[in-house]
Amino acid sequence: MTPLALALSVALHAAPSPKATPPSKPPAKSMTAPSTTEDLATSTRTWHEQRLQRLQAEDGWLSLVGLFWLKEGEQTAGSAPDSALDFPDNTPAKLGTFTRKGNTATFQPAPGVQLTRNGQPFTGGELKSDETGSPDVVQLGSLNFHVIQRGDKLGVRVKDSESPARKQFHGIPTYPASAAWKVTARFEPAATPRTLQVPNVLGTTEEMKAPGVLVFTVDGKEHRLTPVEDGSNKLFVIFADETNRDSTYGAGRFLYADMPKDGQVVLDFNRAYNPPCAFTRFATCPLPPRGNRLALRVEAGEKRYGDH
Repeated sequence: MTPLALALSVALHAAPSPKATPPSKPPAKSMTAPSTTEDLATSTRTWHEQRLQRLQAEDGWLSLVGLFWLKEGEQTAGSAPDSALDFPDNTPAKLGTFTRKGNTATFQPAPGVQLTRNGQPFTGGELKSDETGSPDVVQLGSLNFHVIQRGDKLGVRVKDSESPARKQFHGIPTYPASAAWKVTARFEPAATPRTLQVPNVLGTTEEMKAPGVLVFTVDGKEHRLTPVEDGSNKLFVIFADETNRDSTYGAGRFLYADMPKDGQVVLDFNRAYNPPCAFTRFATCPLPPRGNRLALRVEAGEKRYGDH
């Protein structure tokens, strides 16, 4: 899993792909509605409750309180005003020193500061970044931090399980579940392996594998989305639509779908959700790639949260 995809996890990402669709495949069509509207409402509600639990977890996105980009060389960290990296107020005045050498970061705690790394006492040394998918996590009380890599940038991501955003979270408004927004798309696989340039809020891009294109119909009009693979064994769709102007998060939303089966993919827009950047300015979210901006209102899934 790529670092950018992980920022989606927890969690979290073009032109249309070349077509390779046999002419015998059926056209895109709306999916048959579930057995009852109540079934869809119940399953959607259960999914969303689980989604909120992950968001509110002690190390979920609502606990994110800081992001500091490391320069080459040494930088002090702590709550003292003269710290190069201005950590939250509940951090010791002098927490320690980060040192960056290329794509490697080390941390040396200040005298008297007792930390753990991955649950074990930590007296200083190299910190593995999220480039490998499993970064070293350093903890002090309710705070923890780890190193992230985004292209040629190395940063320190800080979380606090006692953060106000987590403690004051009041849920996310959603559209009512609707069978009209659970559609079946035709999957058009790419003729040759290709990657998609996915932009992000940092102003850079990341290459992600794009296995093909999803073609579906809403109100008799055909639409297309290009999904990417992020190591989750699902298709990851980063999309925008016309509701972003007034009722959903302005930078677009995310949606996961199962891998194609018999040339089809179910897109349940009732499970479209806000990226981490909808809740914190310290996330590094991917943005909808070219071609994934739908010319319609997708009135399904999560609505805008707060004033982010």
